[in-house]
Amino acid sequence: MSGGRRKGAASPALPLAPARARLRVLLPLPLAGAYDYGVPAGMVPPPPGSFVQVPLSGREMIGVVWDGEADPELPERRLRDITHPLDVPPMTASLRKFVDWVAAYTVSPPGAVLRMAMSSPSALEPPMAKAGWRASAAGRAALARGTGLTGARQRVLETLEGELDGEAHLAATIAQRAGVSSGVLRGMADAGLLEPALIERAVEFPRPDLKRGGPALGEEQQVAGQALREAVAKKQFGVTLLSGVTGSGKTEVYLEAVAECLAQGRQALVLLPEIALSAQWLERFEARFGCPPALWHSELGSKRRRDTWRALAEGRVQALVGARSALFLPFPDLGLIVVDEEHETAFKQEDGVVYHARDMAVVRARLNEAACVLVSATPSLETLTNAETGRYAALDLPVRHGGATLPSVVAIDQRVTPPERGRFLSPPLVQAIRDAIGRGEQAMLFLNRRGYAPLTLCRTCGHRMRCPNCTAWLVEHRVQRRLQCHHCGHAEPIPPTCPECGAEGSLTPLGPGVERVQEEAAELFPDARRLVMASDTLPGPAAAAEAARAIQAREVDLIIGTQIVAKGWHFPHLTLVGVVDADLGLAGGDLRAAERTVQLLHQVAGRAGRAEAPGQVLLQSWNPDHPVMQALISGDLASFMAAEADQRRPGHWPPFGRLAALIVSAEDEREADTIARDLGIEAPGGDGVEVLGPAPAPLSMLRGRHRRRLLIKVRRDVPVQPILREWLSRVRVPASVKVQVDVDPVSFL
Repeated sequence: MSGGRRKGAASPALPLAPARARLRVLLPLPLAGAYDYGVPAGMVPPPPGSFVQVPLSGREMIGVVWDGEADPELPERRLRDITHPLDVPPMTASLRKFVDWVAAYTVSPPGAVLRMAMSSPSALEPPMAKAGWRASAAGRAALARGTGLTGARQRVLETLEGELDGEAHLAATIAQRAGVSSGVLRGMADAGLLEPALIERAVEFPRPDLKRGGPALGEEQQVAGQALREAVAKKQFGVTLLSGVTGSGKTEVYLEAVAECLAQGRQALVLLPEIALSAQWLERFEARFGCPPALWHSELGSKRRRDTWRALAEGRVQALVGARSALFLPFPDLGLIVVDEEHETAFKQEDGVVYHARDMAVVRARLNEAACVLVSATPSLETLTNAETGRYAALDLPVRHGGATLPSVVAIDQRVTPPERGRFLSPPLVQAIRDAIGRGEQAMLFLNRRGYAPLTLCRTCGHRMRCPNCTAWLVEHRVQRRLQCHHCGHAEPIPPTCPECGAEGSLTPLGPGVERVQEEAAELFPDARRLVMASDTLPGPAAAAEAARAIQAREVDLIIGTQIVAKGWHFPHLTLVGVVDADLGLAGGDLRAAERTVQLLHQVAGRAGRAEAPGQVLLQSWNPDHPVMQALISGDLASFMAAEADQRRPGHWPPFGRLAALIVSAEDEREADTIARDLGIEAPGGDGVEVLGPAPAPLSMLRGRHRRRLLIKVRRDVPVQPILREWLSRVRVPASVKVQVDVDPVSFL
């Protein structure tokens, strides 16, 4: 045998190489869990939360050292070493727990959730540096001797070593502080008195001024504001529902909670459903604290995102306002989360990891021992139920601030007074708009439908213009002269002939969008100054801010808008709101259709009469006796929501039970049907568990993929996630088919 050892002789003891330290690294990829890596000899093992660079399949990636022990049974030869740790604040333990919690709740890979928490990869790189100057050893020695220096050179060295703390600074900064020319600095550099040095550029975020007083609060506002301050001062988890009629000053009240959080030295996060359209909210914050908050939303450029992410992680940002993705930012000491307009469906993310930011905000607050405030004039039934059962504290502001009164709400029965032929505004609404503008007041027309018309068909053969990628009609946008799908973005020019029968000039728009209402308003009110507020016309923060400015400056007489106009605007001269189609949201079999319609129309109605002049709301409806219309007319939303709860409770529908959806999609329709059928065969059963489907989704084709849905309903006391995992494990899904899990679905399309 090789090795030279005699048979039967004792084997000499060989020294064992010390085993490498091992750790788990979670990567921002849709993987089931963390990977094991080794730590190179001589490197101190980075603690959990550290950002590290690691090799993976021939490339380098950045991941996070995760909690838990690495597999000791993994052979050393299969263990690859981390490359190096990154010089960036580590991910906090609370954020790591939040990533794990969201992954478990949404039945998503932890790495996919981690990716949302690493949403600015460039922030993990070293801060950008600029070339600057500092005193050299020779310069410091010359300053210490106090001889051989001109007055200008001595001032430069004294400024650098004194006022500028011996740190490197830009030449312009040094010259300005020392009161010398740039030529003096060049001469000192040539003489060896200054040496070049890189300056790490850290963007400064202004600190809110806590000494500024807010606006005068009414008695009820003061009571609510003090209650929120006390909740924050406890430095422990708790959820409070702050409800109140539109215009009751809810924003100013919860800014008291923000002020208390900042006074405690902790960080505050405010979530808004449409941060890019919240110009007025930002003005209120700046008026209260003397500076704007840090922002986080999809309209931010990559450079600003990098600077904000890094500054937040380093504790240099105290207050941040953002969209739902801000929940995954690296707050080192989060003390308060406010979810404004908590009922808004915009807080639900439908792609990728599917989650509801309102619910996840409560979880993040719990993991951070932070206060959470949910704010709405029309709280969701889920939140109301939690308040009624005592899980959440509740505060209510029942009257408008400053003496303003709630608007009167009247339904226009279109069966009795329909619009003229070819029009969409009824005579009573037209006359009310004329009267309001004639008094020098502003009016608003609301229709939650973008574009000119929702459907275009051929008068000759009946062909309907359909999206080639989705089960949806193409919406006409007459200004751009195109037809567009609002689901996938497909757009095409309006054809001169019918693509089916070839008839010329036969394509006809059916139904109104805001563009068509604007066209009708131009004919009816030719002298009125009009403004359309829709996502097509207000593409970002700057456009929204300019629209708000123009309305407040009374440069607009008639506002025509989609749901954007319901987002908390305060227009003191707006006294009339006309809803063009109040029945629009009630179509279809959506579980929450009535609840959403009440919320949306109540919010829109709340734009009227927010100052001295009384407001009026006119609802055009073909069914004015519907409970939704009657709730809006009477103003008794509490009774309406109680009736909604009574309808859902017996069948264990949310919030008295849980729902989860499986959405099967594939480019090949047969594959989608096969996997949906297999999931249906393997559907779970048992006490308190019911599975509906499979069936084609209402949008049975979306972005070129055929879609099938299954819905599981369980009692409130039955955890649905283990059932989902077991169910999915029983069906083999090919790579060409996607099965998306949606726990607590909001949309049923």
